[in-house]
Amino acid sequence: MRRSQVSTVSLLAALALGACTNAKDVLEPSAITPPATSAQSSAVPQGTSTTATSPTTTAPAPSTTATSVTPATPTQTAALAKTRLQVAPIVGASVEAAAPLTAELQTRARQRGLTLVGSTDQTATHVLKGYFSTMSEGKDTTVIYVWDIYDPSGNRLHRINGQQKAPAAGSGEGWPTVAPATMQAIADQTIDQFAAWLGSGGAG
Repeated sequence: MRRSQVSTVSLLAALALGACTNAKDVLEPSAITPPATSAQSSAVPQGTSTTATSPTTTAPAPSTTATSVTPATPTQTAALAKTRLQVAPIVGASVEAAAPLTAELQTRARQRGLTLVGSTDQTATHVLKGYFSTMSEGKDTTVIYVWDIYDPSGNRLHRINGQQKAPAAGSGEGWPTVAPATMQAIADQTIDQFAAWLGSGGAG
């Protein structure tokens, strides 16, 4: 009888420990990372005319060290100080790829003196919507991106687009091969171009 009780107690303890382990292993997605779809070919809007700049970077993947920030002109500084930018959920990029992009957007914005606001903030002066896709060529992966800038009423004010090409960081094709440094470089370029646009008067 005593041996049966000991076996029962041991079994209950093992089941309780297993339940704790399973609960601990459940990892929820970060609340900071915006939701994203996994589409790679149709994410970037097509057929829309634009006068925005279109940089194409073909250098190897940048290092994780932040690039230097060109000092803002007095006009840019004044414009940035008044701006409250809301970044909409990223379309086309995987959650893993969007995470370093979103984090670097926040870092670069602070360096520029630009205030980012949340999705529920009603004081936003501009809304930034990003569309991403990838193209694999041999050992290289090119990230193609388009950013549309809107006013709070939904009118498109400007478009920023470009490409970032870098050696694939992993096996396969598409987003799993895109290194965080590649997305960070895109974030830096995006905020810098947004600041330059604002400094020029923010028109067109």
